[in-house]
Amino acid sequence: MRSWSVPAVPDLPPVSETLELYDTTASTTVSTSSRRGVASLYVCGITPYDATHLGHANTYVHFDTLVRYWRACGLEIQYVQNVTDIDDPLLERATATGVDWRDLAESQTQLFREDMAALGVIPPTYYVGAVEMIPAVVEDVERLLDLGIAYPVEAVDAAGEDYYFDIAAAEQQTEWRLGSIGRYDRPAMEALFPDRGGDPDRPGKRDPLDPLLWRAAREGEPQWSGGELGEGRPGWHIECSVIARRHLPAPFTIQGGGSDLRFPHHEFSAAHATAADGRPLAEGYMHTGMVGLDGEKMSKSRGNLVLVSQLRAQGTDPQAIRTLILSNHWREDWAYTDGALRGAEERLTTWKSALRATPHRHDDAVSATDLQYALMSAMSGDLNSPAALHTLDLWAAGQISPKTSASDVRDVVMALLGIDLAA
Repeated sequence: MRSWSVPAVPDLPPVSETLELYDTTASTTVSTSSRRGVASLYVCGITPYDATHLGHANTYVHFDTLVRYWRACGLEIQYVQNVTDIDDPLLERATATGVDWRDLAESQTQLFREDMAALGVIPPTYYVGAVEMIPAVVEDVERLLDLGIAYPVEAVDAAGEDYYFDIAAAEQQTEWRLGSIGRYDRPAMEALFPDRGGDPDRPGKRDPLDPLLWRAAREGEPQWSGGELGEGRPGWHIECSVIARRHLPAPFTIQGGGSDLRFPHHEFSAAHATAADGRPLAEGYMHTGMVGLDGEKMSKSRGNLVLVSQLRAQGTDPQAIRTLILSNHWREDWAYTDGALRGAEERLTTWKSALRATPHRHDDAVSATDLQYALMSAMSGDLNSPAALHTLDLWAAGQISPKTSASDVRDVVMALLGIDLAA
C-alpha cells in the first residue's frame, strides 16, 4: 500500500543524546538511543472510516516526533504502520452509508494520507494494509492450530468454522501471560472486552476472553481463501502481529498506539507473536493519551469528532494543529477546545515573528548544534514535547542563547518538531 509524500526534513549533525522513554506496560523507563545504530517501531494504524480525527493525529504526530528524535541521534529507523482495511466496524459503516466497503476504505485512507502530509508527518518505511497480508495471517493461524494454541468453534450461520486463540494453552506453552501487556486485572478485562471488539458470550469458546483469529465466510461478507481454515477473513489482533513480524526484527524497539489499544489489541497481538515465534513482539510499549471533547473521549462511536480535514477546510494552519498536539505530553489525556487551538496559533505566530527578527547571520553566532542540544535535552526525558516548545518560547522571548542564525533555527525546529517557522 502506498503511503504519502515525504516532508522536507533537514539533516542535522548526529548527536549522542539519550532518550529515556516511559514504558506504559512496565511502568519503567527504557533507553532507546543506544540501539547499535537501528531503532524499530510499529504503530497501529487507522480503521479507515471517520479519518482523521484529532485522536488519530495526536498519536501519529507524537510518534513522528519520536522518529525525528531518533533521526537526530543518527539512528537508522525501521518504521511500520498498518491500515485495518477489513474489519467489522468498516463493514458496518459501509452498509449503513450504502458505500462499497472497498471504496470507503480507499477514500478514507486517502484522506488520512492527505492529513498526514499536511501535518508534516514522515511516512513509515512500510505502510501495509491488512488485506494484502491475508496469506501470512492464514499461515500464522494454521501454525497456532498445529501448536494447539488455536481451536475451531462451530459457526451456525456459516459453512465453515471460526478459529479462536486459546489463552490457557498459550500461557502453558509460552512466557506470555494474560494481563502482561495491558496491565489490567481479569474483571477490568472482562468489562473492556465486549466494548473493544470482543465476543465474550460466543458459545463454544473455551474462555470468554479468547480472541478471534479467523472468521468463517458469511453470506454478503468479503472473503478470502484460508487454506485448511476455509474461506473467511482475519481477526483484528492477528493482523498487526503478522505485519510486524514480517517487516521488523523480533523483538522490535517500540510498539505504539493509543492507550485504548493496551487491551485487547496489544495484549493479544503480543500473545499471537510470542506463541507463533517464541519471542516477545516488542521491547517496550508507548500508549498515547486520549483526546477529549466536551468532557468525553473523542471517538467514532460517540461521533464527537474534530476532524483534521475540517479544521484545514476552515483555514486552520496544519502547523498550528501540530503545535497544539505537541503542547501536550504524549502519554497524557487532554481535551480539545477552540481556545486551546487559538493559543497554539498565537504561539506559532510569536515564533515566526521571532524568526523574522533573527539575523540570517550572527557575527558571534554559535553552532546550530547548540540549539539542537537545547531542544533534544528538553525532550530527552520521556520525549517531553511541551518542554521543547517552552524552550522555543524562551528563545522567541530572547531569554536564552544560543544566538543561532535564522536558517539554522528553521532547520533545527523543522527537523526535530516538524514545524516550519519560515512558512
